[in-house]
Amino acid sequence: MKKIKYYVLILFSFLIIIPNVFANTKMTVLLDSCIDGDTAKFITDKGVENTRFLAIDTPEYTKEKEPYGKEASEFTCNKLKKAKEIVLEFDKNSDKYDKYDRLLAWIWIDGILLQAELVKNGLAEVTYLYGDYLHTPLLLDYQNVAKAQKLNIWSEEEYKTENENLNFGSILLTILFGLVTYFYIKNK
Repeated sequence: MKKIKYYVLILFSFLIIIPNVFANTKMTVLLDSCIDGDTAKFITDKGVENTRFLAIDTPEYTKEKEPYGKEASEFTCNKLKKAKEIVLEFDKNSDKYDKYDRLLAWIWIDGILLQAELVKNGLAEVTYLYGDYLHTPLLLDYQNVAKAQKLNIWSEEEYKTENENLNFGSILLTILFGLVTYFYIKNK
């Protein structure tokens, strides 16, 4: 009986440890190729792996050509190609892979967090937060500064498009509310 308890304890310990094997671990990798501003292929111990940068989104520049997509892609690719060391850090509060089987990681280039550099330069938005990620507070601080400085994706031109849609929606909502009020009063 004592042996069974011992084995159950060992089994239970593995069940707790195994899900967190990659939590907050780091892996030095080599660049295989750049995809866009928030995705690249790296050579890992498993071979070439498509990697999505954790907690950010950059404008598209692969199939769709969004404003600042080219700038974000070039920024990321230049940084990765010039790096002496690239390290992937896996966050304990994130899955290791997304639904597209891409690695999810923080990308460190020569000791500097690439996601932070993209956000700081107004080339990425902090998003896709499905947990309490390690470096999110830093990214949010940089995003607030980039927004205040109206850098790139936060520029007046980008805001104008957003605000025009909001104004149209507000006008439509006001008309709808007015019609509902009119018919309510009329039928009373």
